[in-house]
Parts: sequence; C-alpha cells; structure tokens
Amino acid sequence: MKTAVVILNWNGEMFLKQFLPSVVANTDLSVNEIVVADNGSTDGSLQLLKEQFPEVKTILLDQNYGFAGGYNKALAQIEAEYYLLLNSDVEVTPAWLDVLTDYMDQHPKTAACQPKIRAFHNKDYFEHAGAAGGFIDKYGFPYCRGRIFGTTEKDSGQYDEVSEVFWATGACLMIRSEIFRKTGGFDDAFFAHMEEIDLCWRINSRGFKIVCVPQSVVYHVGGGTLNTEHPRKTYLNFRNNLLMLYKNVPHAQLNKVLNARRFFDYVAAVQLFVTGKPKNASAVFKARRDFAKMKADFEEKRKENILFSTCTACENVLKRSVVLDYYLRNKKTFDRL
Repeated sequence: MKTAVVILNWNGEMFLKQFLPSVVANTDLSVNEIVVADNGSTDGSLQLLKEQFPEVKTILLDQNYGFAGGYNKALAQIEAEYYLLLNSDVEVTPAWLDVLTDYMDQHPKTAACQPKIRAFHNKDYFEHAGAAGGFIDKYGFPYCRGRIFGTTEKDSGQYDEVSEVFWATGACLMIRSEIFRKTGGFDDAFFAHMEEIDLCWRINSRGFKIVCVPQSVVYHVGGGTLNTEHPRKTYLNFRNNLLMLYKNVPHAQLNKVLNARRFFDYVAAVQLFVTGKPKNASAVFKARRDFAKMKADFEEKRKENILFSTCTACENVLKRSVVLDYYLRNKKTFDRL
C-alpha cells in the first residue's frame, strides 16, 4: 500500500458525515487506503461508517487514548509506505494527496511534509493549526508561516514556495512509516497537543527534513475536540511544551531555556487572570506543577534523544523570543521575523 490516510476519531460523527466524503472522492483507493481509527466513541460514528462508507476501513480501540496514544496504537496495525494523519474536521481538495506523495517520492531525504492549511470558515485565510508550516523560537513557543499566536494572515500566495520547516501539523501530516517507527512515534504521555512538534523535533535532530508543500491545499475547522480557550487545552499545551523542551533541548541550553520559560509562563498566567480567564490561569500553574512531577519519568527519553541527535543547534529555530517580537516589537507576521 502506498499511503494510508488515517483519521483518528472520537465521537466525531458530525465531522465524519461532513468531511469524509471529500476525502473519499479525492483519494485514489486503487493504491491508497482510508482508515478511521476509533478511539472508543460512544456516538453513532461506527454505524455511520458501516452504512455510508463501506470503502473505509476501521480500527477499533477500546478507549480514548488521546491523539498520541490513539495514533500509535492504530499505526502499529497498518502497513504502508507513507502515513497521512488527517483530522476528521478537514476538507481536502483534488490532487491533495498526489501532490504530497509525489514530493516525498522525489525527495527521499524528506521525512515528513504537510500541505497548506487554510481555515474552513474563512477560506482566504490560513488556519491556526499549521498554516504554511511550523517553527519554534529558542524557548519552545510555536508559530507558523501565516500565523503567529492569534494573528492569522490572508493567503495571498506569499508562502507558495515549498519550504523546509521545523514542524508539520498533526491536522494533516504525511510521514514515512519507517521514520515514524524509527523515531519512536508520538509520546503517549502527551495524550494530546504538542505531540507532533515533539516528534518533529526528534526528526530534525536526527538529520531528516520536514517541508510544507503548499501546492496541496486543505481546509481545517480547528478546535473540534476542545475549544481554543478551554482550560484543558491550556493545561495540555503548557505542560506538554515544557515536557518537549526537557526531552529535546541540548544540555548546554536547558537550564537557561527552562528559567526563561518560568518567567514567560508566569506572565501568561497573570495575563489570563486579568483578562477574565482565571481557570486558564490556574491551568498554567497546574501544568508547571505536573511538569515538575513528571520530569523524572522523562529522564530516559531525554538521554535517548540526546544520544541519537546529530545536531546541537537545529536549523529553523528562531534564535530569539517570538513572544517579545510579537508583543513588544509588533512583529505580527512571519515575514517581519
């Protein structure tokens, strides 16, 4: 099998009904397959798949293992040259998959790629989760070509060239199955959020490339499982970002980075509190407490990552703070960085 398009589903009957037809219509099933891996749904998802999408294969998981664990368990059961991880709330376009596959076939040193991600509800603009490819700054804050924090750009073709990036979005991520397995897949402990950036960091540090191929275009709703302002999302993003830093930052930089992050996180918590989001502010403090408790369990993962790393200063990492650039220097778009 060339490519397995794998959609992880948890109580997403509404999204499957709305978006799966576009995936089926625009995917050549003579050489590829579409798989829905169900994370223990309790809605009508499975009945919908059985009745309306007989060409789609299903993998049934016994409970909700989150994005990370769910994909790890599902992909272990799938044989294909490439995995295409696709959120259930994504509308694809003609040739979306062929463009990505052709690029990967022609560039064997590229481990993973993503298409251009536009917003489903505002189709002229980039979507928050991925846009035209992801980057991070020296303190672990992610941003994209086309999106920095809450500012998303209109797509005027400014990012239409294929470009190497630091991370590709889990909303629509193509990765060589061999590389996924060799680098350890997602970290189950993350459950959800930041797991794709953590995986991409490992890919980068081991000398492989990740790119955005904007000639492939998809439209993403975003926030389908958790609203962007939900305290649970805040908690997972802050906790997992700290875990990711601990796992991957080289020894010489780790203490400096974590000390800076303590400052930035406390400022973020204060900002959330004064803007009327006390539960989100509490989630930041809880994330930091749980990170401190979990560090010891990640020591072996850190040792392994450092051991297999072939670079100590990966490219495509901003050597300064994107937070300061955005909020103090008014650099709101990628080209101004």
